[in-house]
Amino acid sequence: MSDRIHAFSSDEPPEIQVHSHERYHALLKICDGLSPIVTAVVHPVDKIVMQSVEEAFKENLITPILVGPALRIASAAAEAGIDISLWQIVDVCHSHAAADKAVELAAGGTVQAIMKGSLHTDELLCPIVAPHSGLHTGRRLSHSYVMDTAGYHKWLIITDAVVNIAPDLAAKADICRNAADVWRALSNETRLPKIAVLAAVEVINAKMQATLDAAALCKMAERNQITGCMIDGPFALDNAINREAAAAKGIISSVAGDPDILLVPDIEAGNILAKHMTFINHADAAGIVMGCKVPIILTSRADALRTRILSCALAVLVLQACREGRIK
Repeated sequence: MSDRIHAFSSDEPPEIQVHSHERYHALLKICDGLSPIVTAVVHPVDKIVMQSVEEAFKENLITPILVGPALRIASAAAEAGIDISLWQIVDVCHSHAAADKAVELAAGGTVQAIMKGSLHTDELLCPIVAPHSGLHTGRRLSHSYVMDTAGYHKWLIITDAVVNIAPDLAAKADICRNAADVWRALSNETRLPKIAVLAAVEVINAKMQATLDAAALCKMAERNQITGCMIDGPFALDNAINREAAAAKGIISSVAGDPDILLVPDIEAGNILAKHMTFINHADAAGIVMGCKVPIILTSRADALRTRILSCALAVLVLQACREGRIK
């Protein structure tokens, strides 16, 4: 047994890629010249959420309106050592009511964004997708994870890893449109964003729905049913993000090796990929839901403070892109 253990041991330190967080700081610098967005923070009744709100406020990214039970909000603020006397509180009795009230404030134009607090994602989104919410745009809601990992040469968007469980073709088309809008908010480039449609293989297989959807999405983009982006696929992950892997498979594509957006086949694939990047590769990340009239800042309780701040910054840039007509 000792020989086997020794065989897998090494005195050499592992090779570690140091993450400089340059893109994170550059994004915050862009936001320095922009106004904070009035944000309904839904049910902020724990210490972690309150700390996130305070940091986003200090960075001049949001002007928070705290929506939830006032006594529990005050208790969470006291636990975090945060003075909330300058912030507006909308007192409602529970998390369901907080989500409903946030939607009402957004539909009425009182707030410019909605931020998830201490409640489940489906509880937050349910009143938003309700028929008479006033926030519908005609598109399906979808989540984009904006990633900056030391192993990739630019921002990379993974979608959808949170909202759509098993999207069909029509849903995937809207997921592409929403992610392209996020890219336009993030980038000052005039080119079209490149979307790689992921599957387990890079060929069309009639028994694998993800490959059929990929082929259809490519044709929809070619026929201008999906505009404002380039789409190619199906790709396996290796030949999507690595030119040498694509060349080895004989793939000729302007997207392969250089995508801005990875469209995953379902929520399991997307969630695993995104969490691998954040927890193993230590990627900086931001989470935002698009498809309704206001951006929804949506992160997990397990996400780092840096992720929460970057998500707020991304919402600021989305609204700025809307004002400038880069997102319609």
